[in-house]
Parts: sequence; structure tokens; C-alpha cells
Amino acid sequence: MNQPQATASIEFSKLQKRLRKASGEAIVDYNMIEPGDRIMVCLSGGADSYTMLDILLHMQQKAPIEFSIVAVNLDQKQPGFPEHVLPAYLEKLGVEYKILEEDTYSIVVDKVPEGKTTCALCSRLRRGILYNAAQELGATKIALGHHREDILETVLLNMFYAGSLKTMPPKLVSDDGRNIVIRPLAYCKEADIKAYSQAQAFPIIPCNLCGSQPNLQRQAMKQLLSEWDRDFPGRLSSMMSALGKVSPSHLLDRNLYDFVGIQTQDKPLEDGDTLFDAPQIPMPVSPSTQSVIPIWKK
Repeated sequence: MNQPQATASIEFSKLQKRLRKASGEAIVDYNMIEPGDRIMVCLSGGADSYTMLDILLHMQQKAPIEFSIVAVNLDQKQPGFPEHVLPAYLEKLGVEYKILEEDTYSIVVDKVPEGKTTCALCSRLRRGILYNAAQELGATKIALGHHREDILETVLLNMFYAGSLKTMPPKLVSDDGRNIVIRPLAYCKEADIKAYSQAQAFPIIPCNLCGSQPNLQRQAMKQLLSEWDRDFPGRLSSMMSALGKVSPSHLLDRNLYDFVGIQTQDKPLEDGDTLFDAPQIPMPVSPSTQSVIPIWKK
């Protein structure tokens, strides 16, 4: 192996290790995978979902717990969709899979006026189909390939356009209450995923419905985050950290904190105290994670 090849091999190894480590940490932090789980891995044909499947297959071999994987793709009957690509790829890997065929493309094109974004309706239709499929396949978890930037873009979209403070959590119960959705790539950087996908030469299938829309608000948020990441290294990491360190008493939501019931302290303020050090009301907390079994090992 010559020097350039050796260098490329080392860089790839570092990239792969970085992605596996980030995914493993997210899975452990949010107890995404438990013994006996059957994970329905949603494949779109994009870099994110291919990378997610690759990482989960590796973890399946290394984890001290047993869980199964079934890959699912929704063929939405978009014109020119290469139906053979994913089946051929999954059969080569020896992965159990299911191809769902539903003509949501025609519905979206018919219902959404020309010039308007199609993502909202498309995603609602897709979610309903995938949620039903998870029940039919006996899946205990649905894995989606959203990464760090997806989560941050959603925060900004909700703040700027919806007037709310929320995003895509790494783990949640679906709207219909029947499924648990997990995002193993929640801690992974988009740039790392793209680089890994290129290095692995995944057979990418471009979306000619969503990705081709020039007026997406999400694209504007993506560009903003990209500029911040370029001009202020570490800002995106700080934003992700902030999402896990929420202080309800220092926000404005009266449903999360009893502002009306705030009382003064029983003792005078001392050096270092602030007027914001008011008594806290009990808040729901996540279940203890002390019993979580780490499923990532170097």
C-alpha cells in the first residue's frame, strides 16, 4: 500500500470509528435498543439511512445483547424510481427486508398546489404507512436516519416559523401511540455521514420530489447552520448540548413551570445567589438509565 492509500485508509478508519462511537453514545444515552428488540430500519436510499443501517448491522455483531433488524423501503411510485437498487443491495448484505409500494406521489402532486412545498403532506402519508408496517412486521422500534443537523434545523424552523421550541427527539412515542421511534444518528455530523457514504460507495437514490424544491425553509436553515459551523467552529456542538440542558424556570412556558406560585426565599440572598434561584417545582424526569446496557464497545 502506497502512502496516499495508507493515509486514506487511516482517515476512513477514524471516520468510521467517530460515527460508530457517536451512534453508540446516543443509543445508550436514550436507551434506544433493548434485549430482544426488532428494529425496523427505514431506508430512503439516501446517505443517512444507508449509514444508519451499516452502523446498526455492525453493532448487532458487537453488542452484548441480541436484537434483530428488518430493513424497510417505501416505494412511493415517483417517476424514474430505480426499484431494483435497494433489493439488490439488501440481498447482497443478506438483510431481511420489505419493500412497501404505495402511490403517495400521485396524491401529493394532486393535492399540493404548484409552487408549494410537498414535504408536509408527503411526510404525513409516509409516516402512516411506516407505522402500520411496523405493526405488521412485529417491530418494537422504528429507526430513522436523522442526524445532528436535522435536529438543529428543526429547532430553528420551529422557532422562526412556528413560534415553538421543539425539535426531533432521539427517541419518542409515535403520534398514534403504537410505536417507539429512535434516531441512532442523533449525535452524528452530517458532513461525516456524507463522507462515509462516499467512501462506502452506497448506491444513493436521489429524491426528485423533496430534494428538488428550491423554496424549502429547511434549506435556508441548513445554509445558516453551515455558515455558523464554518465561521464559528463549535457552535453547533454547543447548540446540541443546550438541547439537553433545559431550565424550565428560565424560559416562558407556564405549563412547564409554576411562575404564578413562585415565592421568595426563606433566607436572605447571600454572595453568589441570584433572584432566579427560586424554589423549583417537581418536574417529570426520564427513567433511570443506570440499568441501560451499553451496546457499543470499541
